[in-house]
Amino acid sequence: MKVKDFYIRDITAVLEDESVSRVLKILSRQEITGVPVVNEDYKVVGFISENDIIRAALPSYFSLLQTASFIPDLNQFVRSLKKISNKSVSEIMTKPAIVIKEDTPLLHAADLMIRHSLKILPVVDDGERLVGVITRMRILDTVSRED
Repeated sequence: MKVKDFYIRDITAVLEDESVSRVLKILSRQEITGVPVVNEDYKVVGFISENDIIRAALPSYFSLLQTASFIPDLNQFVRSLKKISNKSVSEIMTKPAIVIKEDTPLLHAADLMIRHSLKILPVVDDGERLVGVITRMRILDTVSRED
């Protein structure tokens, strides 16, 4: 099984100069956790996720947010989020993005996702241009159908 047989082709991506507030609207509307960041040539230059946004809003608290034992002051979080809302995606995105080629075995994609705690993995063609994404759920669904 290859990535090219299972990846999602109808995808959303954002440009490097998009604002954080615009990305938040996209993530919320589409109920997704992150999107690839591309340049004008549609080459993947990064990835922006809800974790990146939280980390940018509350940098010193992010590691504490990984546990249920710490809940930050909501007002502080709101103020911090407003401060970063006009920043460009390029300032807070994860870079370089971890990407995978279309002809890669699906098992390798699953391994990358597990090792790097990824929910979404951008899929690129031979020219490194974004062609889709593979998600953990897509892999789980695919594997669960195999008998």
